Amino acid sequence: MKINKTTLILSAALLAFLAAGRAVDGGIVTPDNQGERILYDVTPAGTAEYRDLGVVDLEGMPMNLATLKTKALLVEDTEKIYSDPESLLPRKIERDVSSFFWKEQITEEYDQKKGTVTITKRKNGKQVSTRILQGGGQMNSAILLPFSLREQLNPRIGMQVSATILPNKFKIKLVSVDKITVPAGTFQAYHFKSLPDKFEVWINKDNPRVPLKIQGKGIFSYALSMQEYIPQNG
Repeated sequence: MKINKTTLILSAALLAFLAAGRAVDGGIVTPDNQGERILYDVTPAGTAEYRDLGVVDLEGMPMNLATLKTKALLVEDTEKIYSDPESLLPRKIERDVSSFFWKEQITEEYDQKKGTVTITKRKNGKQVSTRILQGGGQMNSAILLPFSLREQLNPRIGMQVSATILPNKFKIKLVSVDKITVPAGTFQAYHFKSLPDKFEVWINKDNPRVPLKIQGKGIFSYALSMQEYIPQNG
């Protein structure tokens, strides 16, 4: 169970940032991110790859599709995240988690109007559980939440945004602008912290405005550091 839970947390907090062609401070306009890839080193041990696959059809509705593939601690976790193209609020998440000994499929279906998410788990091809969680309002995706931060217009130190990642509610505060070094190089970055103090995120201040580092805290501490950014035509 420790391996499984660790992997869930790694991938859950990995990429919480995504956007598509929004205006940002200083009059800069981010390019269309469709097709972009971001490679991360995962500490204590692993790698992850994020991809924006653009708008696709999901049950007759246009949805943005992003994928996240994480390899850590002998476990592979592949996620498909379908979200509203404007708000990045999730509609459906499909996950395949596997190791040498087991395979697990997890489907999360979000009803943003009712404020509920239905979670279905299958293990080795057999359904083992279904549960419905009540969010009490709009619910965020842990992976896409950091990406949504890069849509903020004119970020100012002290600004806060609210987010719900079941079962927790967070305030996310811009605390500073830092110089940060990751495998991809040294950057000026917006430094965000969550309240309560569960994670920190550094987002590139210039284009491409992407998450450079994500630091999780607690028993299962981890860090994701950008190794390479590959644009849509790369």
